[in-house]
Amino acid sequence: MARKRRHPSIGSDDLVTHLRDIASNLWWCWNEEAWSVFQTLDPVEWRATNHSPLATLERTTTARLEALASDPLFVKRVYDALAARAAYLAERAWFQRGAVARLRGFRVAYFCSEYGLHESIQQYAGGLGILAGDHLKSASDLGIPLVGVGLAYRHGYYIQNLARDGTTQVLYPNYDFHRWGMEDTHRTIACPIGNRLVTARIWRMWVGRVPLYLLDTDLMANAPEDRRLTEGLYKGEPQLRLRQQVLLGIGGTLALRALGEHASVMHLNEGHAALAPLQRVADCLGQGMSAAAAMDSVKQSTVFTTHTPVAAGHDRYDPALFVREVAPAVARLGMSDQDLLDLGRIEAGNAKEPFCMTVLALRMAERVNGVAKLHGEVSREMWKDHYRLPAAKVPIGSITNGVHVRTWIDPDAERFWQAEIGLRLGKQAPKAVGWKRAGSANPSAFWDLRSRLRKRLIHFLRDRVALQRKRRGDGQSDVAATYGLLDDQVLTIGFARRFATYKRAPLIFQDPARLSSILCNAARPVQIVFAGKAHPRDEGGQAYAQRIFDMARDPRFAGKVVLIEDYDMHVGRMLVSGCDVWLNNPIRPYEASGTSGMKPPLHGGLNLSILDGWWPEGANGSNGWSIESAVDGATDAERDAFDANSMYEQLEREVVPLFYERDASGLPMNWIKRALQSAATVPLQFNSHRMVAEYTRKAYVPAHQSGTR
Repeated sequence: MARKRRHPSIGSDDLVTHLRDIASNLWWCWNEEAWSVFQTLDPVEWRATNHSPLATLERTTTARLEALASDPLFVKRVYDALAARAAYLAERAWFQRGAVARLRGFRVAYFCSEYGLHESIQQYAGGLGILAGDHLKSASDLGIPLVGVGLAYRHGYYIQNLARDGTTQVLYPNYDFHRWGMEDTHRTIACPIGNRLVTARIWRMWVGRVPLYLLDTDLMANAPEDRRLTEGLYKGEPQLRLRQQVLLGIGGTLALRALGEHASVMHLNEGHAALAPLQRVADCLGQGMSAAAAMDSVKQSTVFTTHTPVAAGHDRYDPALFVREVAPAVARLGMSDQDLLDLGRIEAGNAKEPFCMTVLALRMAERVNGVAKLHGEVSREMWKDHYRLPAAKVPIGSITNGVHVRTWIDPDAERFWQAEIGLRLGKQAPKAVGWKRAGSANPSAFWDLRSRLRKRLIHFLRDRVALQRKRRGDGQSDVAATYGLLDDQVLTIGFARRFATYKRAPLIFQDPARLSSILCNAARPVQIVFAGKAHPRDEGGQAYAQRIFDMARDPRFAGKVVLIEDYDMHVGRMLVSGCDVWLNNPIRPYEASGTSGMKPPLHGGLNLSILDGWWPEGANGSNGWSIESAVDGATDAERDAFDANSMYEQLEREVVPLFYERDASGLPMNWIKRALQSAATVPLQFNSHRMVAEYTRKAYVPAHQSGTR
């Protein structure tokens, strides 16, 4: 019998080298055997740095490093993590095992303005960035030849604090990119923006097999206003936003060329990068192609995903501003200003119509999709005038979003499913068929899991609220009272997402008296946890946060409502794993997809949602609950009142009674049956492996074949 290799102690310098190696590829952030090494390194600093490997390593004392370097068990864990990553990178993944792997020159360039990769890497604002991060991870897991392109924001999005009156305080830190494992490629590009050439450094991050390139203009060579182009995410007025989009689209394409990254397919994830195809057309012209052939080739090989079902959410610019900032960048196209503007107008020649980035993307992409079936329908109706076709014939399809399971599942839950149903998440494939067996899990063991996850969440929430109260200067008695908040045996509802007004975060407070009777029922109590950020300039969204802040302090809801500041991926993971019910009540059909509700079912959580976004595809009547929404034509007040009443009725008649209906052994068997049905159905379809494989089959491969004819 072969003897297991036992790793001897090593020098502390060698240990540091190996740890830096693990941290150099973001594979660590979705593989427990890697990130848990840094958690062990210094658990206190791991929490203090928001789970940053390199920052934790920097703060670990020399004595601690020397002690761990002489610990054979710890050294073995380090070597095991390195070996696991090496095996992952070397294996023939799903794509390499298929026939399409033989496509010559096939490579996808994926453009997005934000990427949510990990809580310690603050380069995301909300769902768009989280989706992009999950897309890259699944592309890596499946072996899709893909490269990501974006911007490197020195301030990230923003840190949210709430003042004593609940108003939002916006804080912008300066991040050290080196602590994120970003590598300087030592390449720069000169991007024409307005009347200047702006220099941008190209950083690289490895997301498993996928390189992500991020442009940074915070360089001494640039004018102060140009250095601010990559200062922060979604911070600026229209002119700054437009200039950022020139940098992303035009500059990102120039960066790929400078790096020798030859992509045969371009995927625009939302309209922010819509100028990228124009640079590709210019490159084709430089290779001797005719203008018509260049436009056709680029269009055939471009994929565009739209995420915005609200007309006001699509970037539009004053024609004069657009020409001033963009025309120099696309001068090689030889277009008149009028022709350039008409690329982004529904009505050609209409001088009063602003330039729309989404219209440009629609015009430059042969393959366009929404992010859920309902969103595809809404998009076809929204853009029928652009195509001059009836909505039913508009060529906009849909590929429903999904989540990267390994990123979002709690390790305790993963081990549970592995033991109970033989689930193997390390086996990377588009079809997650193992989830079908979730209904066979042992009810008692499942309820033990749910109880552990809920208990852990409650302790997390108490600690966070205590810190929030200390920061606001609350007295010691108020801080101490935090540890009486919530109850780990009580039905816990979660609501966490961007505080955009259409998501209606405070809708459940529509009738405070009725809600109080639900939450404070002594026999069947309920508690609610909120987290979310509004855009720094979204006064309506900030007012929603302030209303929830006030409700959390209302005596009618004492200890039953909690609002967590600074919503990020870590807070999100804690909530989706610990909450029993995930609440979603947007104004239908304004939620393009939404992905937060896809995550609780990984842990046996249940959705209570308006039939919007992905939920019409996911709900089957026995894996969650649907909130009936008001009919078309209702006023805003009538709609909110109707939807809130529907929510209350679901809670009163079905959700709460089912949770507290126990058998002789104390188990809520009917609740457990529904929760296991949620686990058996939602992750099966709504995962990013399925999503990325669907993009590959339906969009990427056809785009490659059409564009290279």
